[in-house]
Amino acid sequence: PVELLVLACVAVGVVPMVTIGPILEIGVRGMLGREVPPYSLAPWHGFNLPLVMSLVAMAGGVVSYLVLRRHLASDSDTGTMPRLDGRVMFERVLTALSWRGARTLERWLGTYRLQPQLWWLLIAAIVAASLPVFTGGLRLGPLEPTPIDPAMAIAWAAGAVCAVAAATQAKFHRFAALLCAGGAGLVVCLTFVRMSAPDLALTQLVVEIVTTVLLLLGLRWLPRRDPLAPRRPGLHAFGRHARDLAIAATCGLGLAGLAYAVMTRPLPETISGYFLENAYPEGGGTNVVNVIIVDFRGFDTLGEITVLAVVAVTVYALLRRFRPPRESLQVPRRQQERTSAREEMLVPGTITRFLFPVILVVALYLLVRGHNMPGGGFAAGVVVAIAFILQYIFGGTRWAEDRLRLRPMRWMGVGLLGATITGAGAWLFAHPFLTSHTAHFTLPLLGELHVPSAMFFDVGVFILVVGATGLILIALAHQSLRHPWK
Repeated sequence: PVELLVLACVAVGVVPMVTIGPILEIGVRGMLGREVPPYSLAPWHGFNLPLVMSLVAMAGGVVSYLVLRRHLASDSDTGTMPRLDGRVMFERVLTALSWRGARTLERWLGTYRLQPQLWWLLIAAIVAASLPVFTGGLRLGPLEPTPIDPAMAIAWAAGAVCAVAAATQAKFHRFAALLCAGGAGLVVCLTFVRMSAPDLALTQLVVEIVTTVLLLLGLRWLPRRDPLAPRRPGLHAFGRHARDLAIAATCGLGLAGLAYAVMTRPLPETISGYFLENAYPEGGGTNVVNVIIVDFRGFDTLGEITVLAVVAVTVYALLRRFRPPRESLQVPRRQQERTSAREEMLVPGTITRFLFPVILVVALYLLVRGHNMPGGGFAAGVVVAIAFILQYIFGGTRWAEDRLRLRPMRWMGVGLLGATITGAGAWLFAHPFLTSHTAHFTLPLLGELHVPSAMFFDVGVFILVVGATGLILIALAHQSLRHPWK
């Protein structure tokens, strides 16, 4: 085998145009097309500078061998030149990188606390965003600011109060902090409505509902805070709070300045004009936001739903090993009377059971209309998750799972596979991955219909979102069926 490899090298070196020339020609033509610069392959190009450099290198190697021949032949490590051992050198370099370097970086950057990780993340974002501003400057647009609506000004003030309250109460009153965070999210939703962005408002609203309920279910199993726990000295706490305030203020003001600079520019100077003009001709839909998500930025969306699936599996794996503290398993006094508890939950439980098919129809409606009107696969998937959450809350974990055969892992797999196959289907027509195409049909009673291929991609997003949220919900709901000692 070695002799065959050597023979191949000799053949390529002696007759390169015959052996490697045709393959190289195909590669060059494929990369450069018709504009290929002149080149030649030959074993002899004349007496030139590269040949002189090669001769000098060979002569230097021969002289070095003759001078060091006696030393290289001996086994002793004495002499002017130490003995070189490639294996030892590699092991020492590997040890230095994996032990000293990695340990040093781990000591500086690695921590199990969430707060230092957020410091490095936000500081890196600040540095990355500040470099182009310092080099190229921040140019504001010529448009005048929109007059402030008094009603929205009051709502924004309330949202700011909710955000500050959530930040200050997060350490002491988790439930109050979560409610305040939901209030701030609701103000953001109203802002989207005021700025004529109903698609974003719809998504924001359903996401606020699901995340708030899931976080409330998660807070149920956290250990209670000890009010008598020792606190850090006042000066140290003040410095830490001042540092956090500086980082948060820098990020907030920087993002606000960037948004102001973008929104004060005329429409032709922004990228939104391109999407508005090409959403229907190239994407087959009039809902520009949805067309961007499933068509223009479809590959980005595929990566995002993949991350969502990974996060759901990670949460499920972590909660499988989590055991709630004993005090969180204690049933509240009001619920210990099972008869009264059942009577109190009878009416809302019955209503939610009747609403379950209605919510599914609403989700299907949002899914189908999403390419042309506010909706889409993500919002529809979250709405279905709301339907499942209601059944778990009012019916209980055992009751819901006895009647709802939800297989979230299968949903996630089918959704991710469907979205990927939809993108790969463009290859059959010699188009890049996730290239959208719209087919037109004429059906009785319904008339002319146009079905974009991006709709199937949106269906994959819908299925994966249902599976991911369902998996997190099941992981949280099963905590009520466990004991801390099992």
